[in-house]
Amino acid sequence: MEEISLLFENNIVQFVAVVLCTIIAVFIINRTIHNFFKRTNFIEERKEKTIESMIHSFTRYTATIGLILFGLSLVVEDFGKILAGAGIVGIIVGFGAQSLIRDILSGIFLIYEKQLHKGDFVTVNNTFNGTVEDIGLRFLKVREWSGKLLTISNGEVKQIQNYNIDRMRVIERVVVSYRENPDSVFSALDEACQRLNDEVPYCLKKDAHDCIVEPFQVYGMTSLNSGYRGYEYTITGLVEDRYYWDAGKAARKVIATVMYEKDIKMAEERNFHTSAQSEFLKGTEH
Repeated sequence: MEEISLLFENNIVQFVAVVLCTIIAVFIINRTIHNFFKRTNFIEERKEKTIESMIHSFTRYTATIGLILFGLSLVVEDFGKILAGAGIVGIIVGFGAQSLIRDILSGIFLIYEKQLHKGDFVTVNNTFNGTVEDIGLRFLKVREWSGKLLTISNGEVKQIQNYNIDRMRVIERVVVSYRENPDSVFSALDEACQRLNDEVPYCLKKDAHDCIVEPFQVYGMTSLNSGYRGYEYTITGLVEDRYYWDAGKAARKVIATVMYEKDIKMAEERNFHTSAQSEFLKGTEH
């Protein structure tokens, strides 16, 4: 009994010592990676945060699995032989771990194929909208504008719309009353575009020579009967992805201001309801 007690105590001490060493090692690795990216600028900051997040996730999973296997080796005799010969058990566990493997592989492909980075604003599966807060080996965490944090399994991600991939085109549509002269509307929208180009030039996408690629401009009349309400006009501008939302808000404000100043009437939805009694009265008047 005394030998068993000593063996048990030794195993406990050994396991605690390994746990402490593992925690320290994980901390050092994560801190080293963080300091390395903090002092270097050879890749974009968003990519650095994404890689750092993935490494943190990998070290946590590796450390956890390693500690579990080490703990079992202390409790079970000849654990190495059992583990090596557990072919049938391995197959059963493999089937049970299919979702885990799928999530991990999907997470690796998300990073490798550069579909998204930490800090990007995305729409996932055409349902969830928010900012990527964390990319792990198993889960993608997206913070909605309302503040809710969504945790989505990487294997469940089927479609990603990323609003932060190098460039974005602001597209604003305006529906104007049929009674407005199209030439006057074009003139007003041209003025709005000029104001935007003067007020928010920093938002516009520039090439390697610091020249604007595509300024705000009137694309044209895009519908003659938009929703049975009026003529639809569209303006566009190619902007830096990080300024997409700011440029969109500025564009809407400037367009609304110019339309008001020029006294150009926007289209309004009108519903006409004619009762049977009013139709009868109208007929009797004749």
